[in-house]
Amino acid sequence: MRFRVLLVLASLAASAASARTILHVGRMIDGKSDGVATEKSIVVDGGRIVAIADGYLAGGDGDEVIDLKDATAMPGLMDVHTHLSSQSSKEAYSEAPRLNPGDYAIRGVVYAERTLLAGFTTVRDLGDRFGVSIPLRNAIAAGFVRGPRIFTAATSLATTGGHADRSNGLRDDLEGDPGPREGVVNGVDAARQAVRQRYKDGADLIKITATGGVLSQAKSGLNPQFTEEEIRAIVETARDYGFHVAAHAHGAEGMKRAIRAGVTSIEHATYMDEEAIALFKEHGTYYVPTILAGKFVAEKAAEEGYYPPMVREKAAAIGPLAQQTFARAYAAGVKIAFGTDSGVSPHGDNAREFEYMVEAGMPAMEAIRAATLVAAEMLGVADRLGSLEAGKLADVVAVRGDPLADVSLLRQVTFVMKEGVVYRRE
Repeated sequence: MRFRVLLVLASLAASAASARTILHVGRMIDGKSDGVATEKSIVVDGGRIVAIADGYLAGGDGDEVIDLKDATAMPGLMDVHTHLSSQSSKEAYSEAPRLNPGDYAIRGVVYAERTLLAGFTTVRDLGDRFGVSIPLRNAIAAGFVRGPRIFTAATSLATTGGHADRSNGLRDDLEGDPGPREGVVNGVDAARQAVRQRYKDGADLIKITATGGVLSQAKSGLNPQFTEEEIRAIVETARDYGFHVAAHAHGAEGMKRAIRAGVTSIEHATYMDEEAIALFKEHGTYYVPTILAGKFVAEKAAEEGYYPPMVREKAAAIGPLAQQTFARAYAAGVKIAFGTDSGVSPHGDNAREFEYMVEAGMPAMEAIRAATLVAAEMLGVADRLGSLEAGKLADVVAVRGDPLADVSLLRQVTFVMKEGVVYRRE
């Protein structure tokens, strides 16, 4: 009797282990092809795509068949510039000194789920407070909370008074003298130390603020804030630890220094000039446009009291230029990876970036590819993410209708799967 029970249990376990999920998709954008496939079955097993077949396959015993015949399926979307533990608000500047790490961490849980349900299954987090994106990444990976796969820079690196120096704007007795541990570096040795500290902390990559920025309480949004030698030291040390380097830069001189020093991507690049465009192409550097952030800060700059006066002035001047810069860079053939700077704008609205990219001249298919295969290539994970093909992780999202005809449909994702687990199904 006991032997018979064991056989039954073994049979049930084997049946459960062989159960698959089969997606019947009416249209499929695979992330690699220029065309759209029709009437396909995506077979998922063990968190991976094991086959993509013509027609609609019948499921076997225990298989789950999901009907997406009225939808367009595509790889899980990637946003390579987010800040998951914070979000812009009128109160952001006044409340920051009162918030503890736990406050940011809990907010990050909410914003992470919102991002995932919007169809973004992978993100880069390019700067947090207190390193809270590291435990958030770990909690998502362990299944404790719902959110996208995170590659995080943890706390960004700045120079004293630079864009990511969190002590800017504080009164003298609170300002202190932050150093490499807190992400403030001056000189080559401190730059190397800061990279090593991020490795110790558990970061996945490095983010530097190569120029001034819009939202920091510091006068210039454009000036270069690292020497080229400092950036080169960061890049060289980062390579030793398997990191790539993302560089925030609005002003042309700072982005040129960063490109020459070997960073992987430039974020924003608002005042990109012809020399910078040539350097982007020469070095194969990725440009992450964040048009959405530019639109958002320009809009809020017109709202009395939303930003402090110093920030408001920069937002009004720099924000409106983002889409123009994108149009020039795309026309020139610069490599573009999709990124929004969400956290500056509300989380979950990430897909609005597609509309701004298309308005500026990029075809919808290329915009989708910037958020799938191109983003995966930049992150170094194209062997497992970024396209729909057998052997890759089963990150699949879908929208009803044709996003190539109406790219705004990407704001209405109706199906989200990450590594074979369904998180949204409407």
